[in-house]
Amino acid sequence: MEASGHARWFERLVAELQFELWIGDAAEIGTKRVRKQKTDRQDAQLILRLLLEDRFPQIWVPSWENRDLRQLLWHRHRMVQARTRIMNQLQAVALNEGLRSKKRLWREHGRQQLESFRLAPWASRRRRDLLELLDRLNPTMAELSQAIEQEVEKCPAAQRLRTHPGVGALTALAFVLIIGRTERFDCGKQVASYLGLVPLEESSGNRRRLGHITKQGSSMLRFLLVEAAQVTVRSVPEWRSKYLHLMMRRGRKTAKVAMARRLAVRLYWMWRKGWDYEQVKKLGSHAGQPGNRDGVPSNNEQLIGRPAPPHGGVRSSNHDRSSRSKRCMGRTEFQT
Repeated sequence: MEASGHARWFERLVAELQFELWIGDAAEIGTKRVRKQKTDRQDAQLILRLLLEDRFPQIWVPSWENRDLRQLLWHRHRMVQARTRIMNQLQAVALNEGLRSKKRLWREHGRQQLESFRLAPWASRRRRDLLELLDRLNPTMAELSQAIEQEVEKCPAAQRLRTHPGVGALTALAFVLIIGRTERFDCGKQVASYLGLVPLEESSGNRRRLGHITKQGSSMLRFLLVEAAQVTVRSVPEWRSKYLHLMMRRGRKTAKVAMARRLAVRLYWMWRKGWDYEQVKKLGSHAGQPGNRDGVPSNNEQLIGRPAPPHGGVRSSNHDRSSRSKRCMGRTEFQT
């Protein structure tokens, strides 16, 4: 079947009947459709033909345990968003009464000031309901955060990724769950493309146009990588200098996304090689070097380590130089 949403009930049904289910890339299957008419019968015939010809674009499907842990991450992520909206509304109430405390509003003294305002009946009701929702969300989020910490303790890969500056338990576990297996990707560029951190491209001939990022893949992991990259920039001087350089050239938003992509590639290679952050600093990353552009070995590996030829040219032997001089003398005698 083609990949589609709201089909988990069908996957469970097929699994209970002990059938093997293959899920294909809907976009790639669509490119193999020739006729403009599209019906369920024609789609079934197309999938059957692709299966018989061994051209069915099967995709990786996470396990049920993986999906359940993703629900934990999504639940906490949505709770954080809900709490942020509630806090913004309470900040607006305080600003309307002339109180500008920012983070101090959530301390004990700021809370007392917020509750002491004399408001109209419905405005007072709104303030009371928002404070009650905020008080209920905080314990729930603490419980979810504790559950994430426990899951990270069971995952060695997430523990290694967590050693990187700026990467917490939530980001490390989300990266491991959404990427799935490192063998699915050959290089860091494919990981960045899978997460939607590469630009759109509309090129033709000598004209090349790059647009905004594709935003494919998991929006939650993309958000977490951007947040974690900003912490890394504040912690690591090398990353900070790179970020400032990009910010001066391309702007703050583009620089944040670029650092998020760099962090995603770094985490991928840490996971693939089984390294922690201390080993990365000691051994270094091979991505981007002449023999390993984007982490993929090239044919230039055999040239690494050889002495460079003089003046940027090709090293020549004495026999070649003597033969060239004889040919030049022969041409001179012929002209005379």
